[in-house]
Amino acid sequence: MADSRLLAAVLLVAVVGFPAAEALGVNWGTMASHQLPPSTVVRMLQDNGIKKVKLFDADSGPLGALAGTGIEVMVAIPNVMLDMMTDYDTAREWVHKNVSAYSFDGGVNIKYVAVGNEPFLSSLNGTFLNVTFPALQNIQRALNDAGLGDTIKATVPLNADVYESPKDTPVPSAGRFRAEINGLMTEIVQFLNQSGAPFTVNIYPYLSLYGNDDFPLDFAFFDGTTSPVVDTATGISYTNVFDANFDTLVSALAAAGVGGLPVVVGEVGWPTDGDKHATAAYAQRFYAGLLKKLAANAGTPLRANQYVEVYLFSLIDEDVKSIAPGNFERHWGMTRYDGQPKYYMDLSGQGRNTALAGARGVEYLPREWCVLNTNSPPDNMSRLGDNVGYACTYADCTSLSYGSTCNGMDAAGNASYAFNAYFQVFDQDEEACGFEGLAVRTRLDPSTGTCNFTIQLETTSAAAGRRRGPAVFVTAILYSVLAAMAVTLI
Repeated sequence: MADSRLLAAVLLVAVVGFPAAEALGVNWGTMASHQLPPSTVVRMLQDNGIKKVKLFDADSGPLGALAGTGIEVMVAIPNVMLDMMTDYDTAREWVHKNVSAYSFDGGVNIKYVAVGNEPFLSSLNGTFLNVTFPALQNIQRALNDAGLGDTIKATVPLNADVYESPKDTPVPSAGRFRAEINGLMTEIVQFLNQSGAPFTVNIYPYLSLYGNDDFPLDFAFFDGTTSPVVDTATGISYTNVFDANFDTLVSALAAAGVGGLPVVVGEVGWPTDGDKHATAAYAQRFYAGLLKKLAANAGTPLRANQYVEVYLFSLIDEDVKSIAPGNFERHWGMTRYDGQPKYYMDLSGQGRNTALAGARGVEYLPREWCVLNTNSPPDNMSRLGDNVGYACTYADCTSLSYGSTCNGMDAAGNASYAFNAYFQVFDQDEEACGFEGLAVRTRLDPSTGTCNFTIQLETTSAAAGRRRGPAVFVTAILYSVLAAMAVTLI
């Protein structure tokens, strides 16, 4: 929970707002077992003066809540629907249902349609290479035919791995699109340029650190570095990876013949759990530097003194996101699962000791937890590992992983965390705290100084979130938990 100073800052922000925040957007993801009501999230956006939001689909819940607010919206077509959009009639029907239907006085202020999300990610092995561009063309054509094309543009949010610098010339000015997709990317950016749409890119300085202990830590932030990167072709000295990454894209666009194409940063942020570098302190440091830079319209060396349209990632934690990229994936939120701020953050970029205005009127389940039953018969303890593994298959245990906020607890703490996570996901159902007699319900909060045992939200959308199916369980988490148990229990 936030301390009294953070709560006081939140109350102040709720009153005065953030005048400069209208230049910022945020990503609103909904991959959560228990979601805040859309009206609550929209009110939180308004309380913080946020004027732009990026969605990952075109769900009627968030769109309905955004109606009449004037907030600019980027709606999205998921990757799994791209193949369908290669048929123009299907694309036209999608636009009619998800864009035209909201385009009226007092409706939703849709500005962009995101066609896919990082469809050319290297790890996707080319799955969407042949369908993304036709889908993009059809959606923009459908917007044009609906009389909306002048104000609503189709774009493709792409991961920064679509461009790179040669290994023998690793500087921003040498940036080019990946060789195997260079021709396709050139077609796409020329189409975007012709249609008046921006290039949308997701840039994550955090990922430069993840799994790379040789990467200089301070180069991921904006407050100076002892290891600048000097571009020998331009003489520019880069002091942070965001600028270097952005300018690598600028060079790639120039090489493709569209050097002036506007760039929107569709995602940028810092996670707070699930890895040793994913901490609230680092997130606060990252955003302080980024927001100061954006407020000053500093741009980047190759696009100096220019406004950059940015969508922060992300507004709220999502506990059923895939953790295939890493355990941090469920902890990108600037606020927790309940919409409460995690750290100080001044959206105006002025460095004030303030915080986001949290969600109001949040309703929780009763203050009850599920923990390890220490009075369970010794024979039961032989099944503890299997039960913890089962709990973590269906609930989020990423905070138990190495370097995370709950890492380092003893066996009882690990088991209790896993059992409670499962208990909360299933709405504190009595049968969800059984685990073959190994668990017991309690009204005593088992949270520690760094590890929060959550009480989930009281929400009718909980069941809908669970119908997504069991979360992917990272074996490394279970190994670390069982290792602690082996040391403690054997």
